[in-house]
Amino acid sequence: MLSSATHGGRRGGRKHVSPAELTERTQVSHSDEQLQSVLETLEGCRKVLNEINSRESAELLSIVILDVRMKLKGIDSADLKALCDEMLRNAGSEPPPPSKQTQDQPRRPLLRVVK
Repeated sequence: MLSSATHGGRRGGRKHVSPAELTERTQVSHSDEQLQSVLETLEGCRKVLNEINSRESAELLSIVILDVRMKLKGIDSADLKALCDEMLRNAGSEPPPPSKQTQDQPRRPLLRVVK
């Protein structure tokens, strides 16, 4: 019965899926569900740690949360390093963000209504 499973949405272009491939997909799906459940639990724990002002522990847990998210999205360490390197290169060429004092002050309107 498993060997009759099909894959694909093209009419007439259906491909038979082997039992081994079907089992592998099911295992990956189950693994993703488990990781998603773990992620939700970790995020709840981090929230509690932040509420009780345990910042260092919450920050450490954030690293674990990032690792689980990367696994769920299929991002490896090399991809993350490449992203960080690119962000650092771009940060050197962009003007610094406005200071907190500048952000709190009301801005002048860029356009004026002329009658």
